[in-house]
Amino acid sequence: MASDAYPVLVFLGADDVPPPYNLAELDQLADIRHCTADGLADALSGADILVLWDFFSRGLVDNWDVAKDSLRWVHVCAAGVDSLLFDDLVTSEVVVTNASGVFDRPIAEFVLGSILARDKRLHESMGFQRDHVWRHRETVATHRTSALVVGTGGIGRAIARLLRAVGVSVTGAGRVARTGDPDFGEVIATSDLADHIGAFDNVILVAPLTPQTERMVDARVLGAMKSGAHLVNVGRGQLVDESALVDAVRSGALGAASLDVFDDEPLAEDSPLWDMPGVSISAHMSGDVAGWRDSLADQILVNLRKYRDSDASDLASTLVNVVDKARGYVTR
Repeated sequence: MASDAYPVLVFLGADDVPPPYNLAELDQLADIRHCTADGLADALSGADILVLWDFFSRGLVDNWDVAKDSLRWVHVCAAGVDSLLFDDLVTSEVVVTNASGVFDRPIAEFVLGSILARDKRLHESMGFQRDHVWRHRETVATHRTSALVVGTGGIGRAIARLLRAVGVSVTGAGRVARTGDPDFGEVIATSDLADHIGAFDNVILVAPLTPQTERMVDARVLGAMKSGAHLVNVGRGQLVDESALVDAVRSGALGAASLDVFDDEPLAEDSPLWDMPGVSISAHMSGDVAGWRDSLADQILVNLRKYRDSDASDLASTLVNVVDKARGYVTR
């Protein structure tokens, strides 16, 4: 693409989400059309680029006929792209990129915090403090525990490195089984999850949501988990059969669950998960540290500069964080 080209970039935002801090710099590189979901159809006419600052929007599928002839690149300001991908987009020449890298370390820290909070019984202590109860208890030595990280992308690797740093024995679970992995050592196949999951004290879900991973943690897998094990889900709620999870907690088969994501969000007020002992709930916030939107904005700027300098036929090898649309995630 010629360096003097001035592409049309549609910036899909939301009324309750502040714009990126670097709009002035972006505006020097593209003709930016700002819109919310209601105005997306008009904004997409003749557009080259779509940036989903409102990263859960499904508006593109409803306006594909307007966009398909001109659109060349879609950037999603999130690590997961499951809310975006649809058949026509997957089979098209449009390049999709995501926000890989921004959330790796924050989510890893959140996972470590969740494990430590459970092992050191901090949730129980808060309850006793609230009731003015002094009760001595023994805690778990985290450095003697094991963890299975389901999802071996950038976030999963950051989790593995941080858990290993405090002495946790870590194994990975991914699409293909292998040994000698630099971060996990051994990686088991997610298709064999039920055969291996019973060996681990902690099971962390961070896999992308794809047809292959949806409901991968079902009643059979939950039933195969180690007695008293801790399930941490920072991936997508749909990775787990939520009703089977409720049954596993209620029966005592599962020792604890730290849940940051759910089937439907916000979590319904009448969900039994709110009041279940051993369940910790957070509002899909594991990666959202202070300044995270600035990091997302920086990624847009970097890729927009690359887009301006790229050859028209070579976007996929020029842009950063290109998603394999058939698989639904960035491959390394």
